[in-house]
Amino acid sequence: MSLTHNTGAPKQPSFIPAGWIGGFSGNPPGQPYPNSALLSSLPFEGNLNNIPNITRMLRAKWPEFSWETTPGNPATRRYQMFAPDISRLGYDNTGRVWSIICPQQGVYFPTLGATMNIEVTVTGNRGWIDETAPNAQLFAADITIKPTIWFSPDSAEGWFWQKLLQLDKLCDNKLPLSKVKGIRINATDENGLPDIQVRMGERPDYPYPDRAKHWRDYAWTVANLAVRIGKIDSTSNPIADEFNSWVMDLFNTGSGNLLLAGNVLTWNLWAGSPELVNQEEWTNHAEYWRYSIDVNHRPPEGEGSTIADFNNNPFNPGVGVLAAKAAAFVAWIGWELS
Repeated sequence: MSLTHNTGAPKQPSFIPAGWIGGFSGNPPGQPYPNSALLSSLPFEGNLNNIPNITRMLRAKWPEFSWETTPGNPATRRYQMFAPDISRLGYDNTGRVWSIICPQQGVYFPTLGATMNIEVTVTGNRGWIDETAPNAQLFAADITIKPTIWFSPDSAEGWFWQKLLQLDKLCDNKLPLSKVKGIRINATDENGLPDIQVRMGERPDYPYPDRAKHWRDYAWTVANLAVRIGKIDSTSNPIADEFNSWVMDLFNTGSGNLLLAGNVLTWNLWAGSPELVNQEEWTNHAEYWRYSIDVNHRPPEGEGSTIADFNNNPFNPGVGVLAAKAAAFVAWIGWELS
């Protein structure tokens, strides 16, 4: 192992595992960071298409999100850390990126006996990393994403799940009762372009509170990205589309418009030191998370933080409003089944 510096966390040295070759980020040569010529020359890769090529990884241990609950009003900016250690950057010994896993959450509703799953699904990635580069020039990537929402049951015999199964039959099996059939949300970069840039450093547009900075936790580096949320895809079934609209309205009411169409969602990905990859573990990583959330109702590496403002005052969605909307949603399901 060779020692590399980390100016942000001087209390703990970071190590580069054996096997590092590097060099990929220097092709073509002489390009300044972020080496746009190299990025634009790479095809977008699927996250599961090149697992045999992945030998190294960074774990984004602390995914810190931020958005405005009222778009356009900076005073309404809120912050939340999603569940830790789900996001990953997978690459080979030369530094070519082959896979980027983005955050996911599970929200359990005990009264309904179901979990709502939220995932920032990466549909394509391309990028490079240089483990020996200065922190500000360490890594660059482009991704395309589609946030996805779906339900999973606590018990297939639960009353709410049984209602959903009945309604699903009326919708040609198009309700979001699995990830494959999940609500698919369009997303672009801030300017409406499909390629979303992941670049080094904290997001520069606004301050982050100290609790959302992780040098004190011995983070090795940090990168950031910004996404403009778009509309949800139609299922081509009017009942399923209305169901999905209900779900999105409920979710945005409870989350402070996290996935409201037109809103800009940004996050900082605070990562640990490079690690070697067990390809079997990488393949099963997402399933391991899903199983834990479905069975234990919590992420396997622990919970994230609650939604709060800069001073850590918790976000209050208005319990009465949320409860009224949930009751209206359940009543709508009953009306559709009557």
